Amino acid sequence: MSATKTAAAPRHNPKVVTALRRFAISISVLNIFGYTVLGFEQPWTWPFIALATGYTTEIALETLGARAEGRAPRFAGGGAKGFMEFLLPAHITSLAVNMLTYVNDLVWVMVFGVIVAVGTKWVLRAPVKGRLRHFMNPSNFGIAVILLLFPWASIAPPYHFTEYLDGGFDWLVPAIIITLGTLLNAKLTERMWLILAWVGGFALQAIVRGLLFDTSIPAGLAMMSGVAFVLFTNYMITDPGTTPSSKWGQIAFGGGTAALYGVLTAMSIAYGIFFATALVCAIRGAFLWTADVVSKKRAEEALALAAVTHAVAQADAAAQAQAGTAEAAGCACPAGACACPAPATGCACPAGACACPAPATAETETEKIPVTA
Repeated sequence: MSATKTAAAPRHNPKVVTALRRFAISISVLNIFGYTVLGFEQPWTWPFIALATGYTTEIALETLGARAEGRAPRFAGGGAKGFMEFLLPAHITSLAVNMLTYVNDLVWVMVFGVIVAVGTKWVLRAPVKGRLRHFMNPSNFGIAVILLLFPWASIAPPYHFTEYLDGGFDWLVPAIIITLGTLLNAKLTERMWLILAWVGGFALQAIVRGLLFDTSIPAGLAMMSGVAFVLFTNYMITDPGTTPSSKWGQIAFGGGTAALYGVLTAMSIAYGIFFATALVCAIRGAFLWTADVVSKKRAEEALALAAVTHAVAQADAAAQAQAGTAEAAGCACPAGACACPAPATGCACPAGACACPAPATAETETEKIPVTA
């Protein structure tokens, strides 16, 4: 008889689901305005190709994973609402990869990036609170892989988001993104410490590079005013699934990403913002694996010590019980005995015994026999 499949565990808690839903709505609206008003460079059909690729990859990998783990797929059993919530991460990842990369007219490179981004959640995972969770930011990793494998590819140009806006309206787009992103991250993802550490660290690294390498400090700081930076800050680096939740963990993640970006930029490595994020995610994944190994080793040592302590306690208890039994057995003569040597402890014979001759260790009195002269 085949084993009964266990029910699928909840994919996300309600607050994270709400954050994902708003992320998905925001990036969908941005794409609609991007292709109709702002001046996105990619063909208008590519977002649909990206979504079809992301959905297919997500469903296929979830089906295989559920079969391997002996559980029901997470998209099953929740109706249309549950199915749509299951696809929210793939929706966000697919649109982000297409929107932020420029691969000329080679759509298959974009498709490859989406597959890598969605698939990495099943490959690069680490134990978190007893469960394997992905630690690599999906869309960032997909973009980084495209940039690494295809040197001719690039990030969407700076004018990508405001090409057809002027008269001050070009500031309206980043202002809206900052406002909505801040509300989203403050109330739902709770990643404001990460944002503050990232923005503060980015400004600091620009100043440090200017002082050490005589680069333009205003130029280094000017990148923070671009729509791409604002989008990255509010909608990519704050991914709740691949960033720490604690205050100091967020500060370390955001500040570490900014520091690595400064190092990569000083080494003349382009697009360091994506490579730095991928490296910090990889470092966090290694830390999670190390912490899990150390925790299991300590637990095994504690169990072994507890077992030894328990065995010693049982041995001591058995020895004490045996000594008590032996003492009780040798302390008195058995009832009805007519003679009983006195035990070494000197205790008396019980009532009813005929006599207790002197113990063997006592000197026996010699009978005097008269001798005839």
